[in-house]
Amino acid sequence: MKRDLALDFARVTEAAALAAQKWVGRGDKNLADDAAVQAMRNVLNRLKIDGEIVIGEGEIDEAPMLYIGEKVGLKYNPEKIEEFRDEDLEPVDIAVDPIEGTRMTAQGQPNAVAVFAAAKKGHFLKAPDMYMEKIVVGPDAKGCIDIDDSLENNIRNVAKALGKNVEDLMIAVLEKPRHKKVIEKIRDLGAKMYVFPDGDVATSILTCMVDSDVDMMYGIGGAPEGVVSAAVIRALGGDMQAKLVLRSDVKGSDDKNDKISEEENKRCIEAGVEVNKKLTLEELVSTDEIVFSGTGITDGDLLTGVKRKGNIARTQTLLVRGSSKTVRYINSIHNLDFKDSHLDEIIK
Repeated sequence: MKRDLALDFARVTEAAALAAQKWVGRGDKNLADDAAVQAMRNVLNRLKIDGEIVIGEGEIDEAPMLYIGEKVGLKYNPEKIEEFRDEDLEPVDIAVDPIEGTRMTAQGQPNAVAVFAAAKKGHFLKAPDMYMEKIVVGPDAKGCIDIDDSLENNIRNVAKALGKNVEDLMIAVLEKPRHKKVIEKIRDLGAKMYVFPDGDVATSILTCMVDSDVDMMYGIGGAPEGVVSAAVIRALGGDMQAKLVLRSDVKGSDDKNDKISEEENKRCIEAGVEVNKKLTLEELVSTDEIVFSGTGITDGDLLTGVKRKGNIARTQTLLVRGSSKTVRYINSIHNLDFKDSHLDEIIK
């Protein structure tokens, strides 16, 4: 993948974060998400890529933009803003979450992030929109996890790999009713916990960051977010395993609708993946040629959120290139009076 595309991809998440910032604390997560989706798509359609959304906002009948299977890039821009040759367009598969944490954005809570990952075609697992059980660790514990083993054994193995006592291990767990027993098990073992309300992707990244106390993340969250997490974890040299889980099999799920589970199982069969089967990091994302970009919307443990005074805005973006394992923090100041006209109504 061309190196200069990485900075272009940073512009994608910056635009989404700037658009979402207008709706922080306003109580309407749908309007926030719509604004971020429009901004992200507008920038994507100005890039020299031949892209396909493989993880996105849902199926075509559920999402008008950034739906699974949508083609994006200069080639698909109806405005024909510049001439190009097909051979100049980079073919990529794209996984996006314009706002990871729509509820947090709407309520003005921390840790909302716009996230994006791209890889060469055919290297992302095309996961249906369903639950996924996940276990994530950083580079120093790579090869020490097994999602088929018990949670207790995984915790002990990670502690051993890191040269820590179990009591000194910090484990991140999503704060949901389905994790009540998981939280109890971790407390019984004596390990420390970082219990977070939302934001699988941002929290999974913390396992790989040198200035983070998080050693391991475990829990059941969204499958699309799981694939985005796998992309950045592979790029950062960490490790992850996962299983697709039917809604009807999740204890404490808000919706145990058997018809939904039947549809989920059907989509898994169509995608060629098995429910409840261990997926390694290499099966989730099968290349190191990955670019990940995440821009903070609200302040969080990973990134600073958008700060704005009048038409001047500041953003912070985490940009990771998997081929070189390069991690960049990009602090940008935007004069919104000079942003491209196609973003005016969305951002201002």
